[in-house]
Amino acid sequence: MSFFLPPHDYPAARYDGEQGEKSARWRPQDAPHDIEQTNGGSCDYLATGATTRGDYGLYRWNMSAANAGPAPHFHRTLSESFFVLEGAIQIFDGTDWKEARPGDFCFVPEGGVHGFRNRSEQPASMLILFSPGAPREKYFEGLAEIAATGQRPSDEEMAEFFAAHDTYWV
Repeated sequence: MSFFLPPHDYPAARYDGEQGEKSARWRPQDAPHDIEQTNGGSCDYLATGATTRGDYGLYRWNMSAANAGPAPHFHRTLSESFFVLEGAIQIFDGTDWKEARPGDFCFVPEGGVHGFRNRSEQPASMLILFSPGAPREKYFEGLAEIAATGQRPSDEEMAEFFAAHDTYWV
């Protein structure tokens, strides 16, 4: 039976121990949010690039009922995936804004134009997965700091900030 043969398309082994390790990372549902936004939204760092050895970053993005979310943009080095957990979130797929509901999923490869926003009058939540696992926390924290202080950097400083975090507006 051929399905018992080891697949040849698996990546090379990255762990060569015999017994396995106690190395899982646990984050309970009621853990404090990593970012509290001034508009009532929040972000939870479920798995950062640092904790996954650069493989991916996984974040729970909790959006308030406020009209918020990034305009269409793209990344040169990252793919991004969205999985809606609750509420209704509009996701731009490069062509149209789609109404995404719980269970809906969108994958955006590197260079793919995308955006998301909550235009409903209800809170919404989704998982965002970046691959590879770049330090997106610094991007999220920088935007939260700008919003919290109310001090807008110059256009040149913002352009530098976005370029440093692989975000290009269209």
